[in-house]
Amino acid sequence: MAIYKIHLLVCGGTGCRASESAAVVESLRASLTAAGLSDEAQVVATGCFGFCEQGPIVKVMPDNTFYTGVTPADAAEIVAEHVLKGRQVARLLYTDPQHKTPVSDAKQMGFYRKQLRVALRNCGFIDPENIDEYIARDGYAALATVLSDYSPRAAIDVVKRSGLRGRGGGGFPTGLKWEIACGRQADRKYVVCNADEGDPGAFMDRSILEGDPHSILEAMMICGYCIGADRGLIYIRAEYPLAIHRLEVAIGQARACGLLGADIMGTGFDFDIELRYGAGAFVCGEETALIRSMEGRRGEPTVKPPYPAESGYRGQPTNVNNVETFANIPVIFLKGADWFAGIGSERSKGTKVFALAGKINNVGLIEVPMGITLREVIFEIGGGIKDGKRFKAVQTGGPSGGCLTEKHLDTPIDFDTLLAAGSMMGSGGMIVMDEDDCMVSIAKFYLEFTVDESCGKCAPCRIGNKRLYEVLRKITLGHGTADDLEYMRNLSTVIKDTALCGLGQTSPNPVLSTLDNFRSEYEAHIFDHKCPAGQCKALKHYFILPEKCTGCTACARSCAVNAIVGERRQAHSIIQNKCIRCGACIEKCKFEAIQVN
Repeated sequence: MAIYKIHLLVCGGTGCRASESAAVVESLRASLTAAGLSDEAQVVATGCFGFCEQGPIVKVMPDNTFYTGVTPADAAEIVAEHVLKGRQVARLLYTDPQHKTPVSDAKQMGFYRKQLRVALRNCGFIDPENIDEYIARDGYAALATVLSDYSPRAAIDVVKRSGLRGRGGGGFPTGLKWEIACGRQADRKYVVCNADEGDPGAFMDRSILEGDPHSILEAMMICGYCIGADRGLIYIRAEYPLAIHRLEVAIGQARACGLLGADIMGTGFDFDIELRYGAGAFVCGEETALIRSMEGRRGEPTVKPPYPAESGYRGQPTNVNNVETFANIPVIFLKGADWFAGIGSERSKGTKVFALAGKINNVGLIEVPMGITLREVIFEIGGGIKDGKRFKAVQTGGPSGGCLTEKHLDTPIDFDTLLAAGSMMGSGGMIVMDEDDCMVSIAKFYLEFTVDESCGKCAPCRIGNKRLYEVLRKITLGHGTADDLEYMRNLSTVIKDTALCGLGQTSPNPVLSTLDNFRSEYEAHIFDHKCPAGQCKALKHYFILPEKCTGCTACARSCAVNAIVGERRQAHSIIQNKCIRCGACIEKCKFEAIQVN
C-alpha cells in the first residue's frame, strides 16, 4: 500500500457533490499528476464534513487546513502553493463570521469546537467506498470482539449499560429492545435498519450512510448475533441514490472479505444484508408501517402490542433501529459502555446528531453531547443568526416537534427536557427562525406536511389534522375568530390522545407550542388583521403615498389585475378589493411611494 505525505480530503456528500466536488477531485488529481506529485499526495473523496454551508470543502492533512467554496479552477493553485510550497491559499480559508478573520486550523473553528463526533466519527475522514480505510480505523474490530469474547446476553448487557436510547425519535432504550427480541423463540429473526428519513430539513441518516456505510453493516451484524438473527434489511428511501450506491459497494466489499455471509470470521455466525426501497412516505418512518411496506403492503402503522420485537417482518421477531442508533454500536464495544455512559446527561447518554438549518450562519450537520444547551448550538456552533437578525424560535424534532423561544435557549438538549418544554428530540431536525418568520404560518406549514403524509388509517389523524390545518389557514387569511384559539387547543389534545401512531400523536405539537409561546401573533392575525412578521400575504395592505407618487404609471403598468388607477403625472391609488398583493408594484416603483403594512 502506498504511503502519502499529504492527503487532500474532498467532501463527497450529496450537498458538495451538487456543487461540483466530484469535479474538484478530478482537477486536484490532474494537477498533482501535472506537477509530478502523485506519489507524494493523495486525493480522497470522503463523506460529509458537516459544514454544508461552506462546500465544496477540501481539507488538507496532516496540517488540518480547511478550504471552503473550492471550485475545480482552484485545484492548480492548491497543489502549486500548498502541496508543493507548503503555503496556505489564504483566499480559500474559512472566515469566522463574527470576528471576520480567516481560520487556518479546522480545530479552531467555532463550528467544530464543541462537537463530539461519535456516530459521525468516520465521516469526512475515510473513503466510504474503500473497506480498507474503514478497517484501518478499527472497522469490524467491534464485531470480532463480540463474536469471540461475548455471549449474546453479555453483549446486550453492554448496550444496556451504555444507556443508548433510540435516535429515531422515540428514545426507547436500545439494549432493552434487543433483549426483548433475543428472548423470543422463532425459526427466523430479522434485524431492520430504518433509513427512511422524512423530516423536512433532515439529512442525518443520509450523511452517515454516505460517509460511513460499513459502520451500519457492522452494527447490524452485532445486533443479529445478540438477538439470534441471520438476516438484515435496510429500508432506505429510493431518492437517496448516493447512499444506496455506497451501501451496495460496502455490502459487496464485506461479502468479498468474508465479513458478511456464511461463517463470519470462522465463528459459525451467519448473517447477510439486503436493501429494501421506500417511496418516501413519512409515515413509513414508524416501524410497523415500515415493516408493512417491506412486505409489499400499504405503509400503515398497526396497533401495538404486539411490537415488532415480538411479531414483526413476516410475523417473526424483528429488531428495528435507525441509522444513527446503529452508528453508535461499534464504538460502544470498542471504548466501553462506561465511556459512552459518561457522555451526556443523567437519562440521555452519548451524543446526538442534528441537521442544523434555517436562518443561521453555519448550516450543516453537527454532533453534540447530550445536555448541551440550545444557546451553545445556535450561537456558538451555529455562528448566530444570519444578517444580524434577532433570534425568534427554533423548531426541534421536525414536524412532530415544537417551536422553542428565547426563554428556552438555556434548556439542555436531551429527551426529557425537550419534552418538558413542549417539543421533542425527534430524529434530529433543528430549524432556526428569525424575526421575519410568522409563527402562525410556521405551524400551518408543518400541519400541511403532516396532513399530506398521513396514511389515513385513523380518524383523529386523517380528519383532525385536516380540521386543524383549515383553521390555521383561515387565520392566515384574516378570517379567524377568538373561538378558534380554544378550538385548536382542544382539538390538538384529542388528536394527541387518540391517534394510532407517533405521527398523529405528535402532529399537534407545532400548534400547541406556538399557541403557548406566540399567542400574541395569533391574536394580531385575528383581532388586528395583521401579520406582525409581514409574511401572510392576505393580511398585507398596499397603499400609495400621494406626496411621493409622481404619476409615472410604472406601478399601474406592472399590475396584472389593474388594481392601480390614476392619471399620468397625478398621484395614483390602489383599489384594495382588486389587489392580489403580489408586490410587483413595489419592485417597479423608483420613488418609494408604495408602502405595505
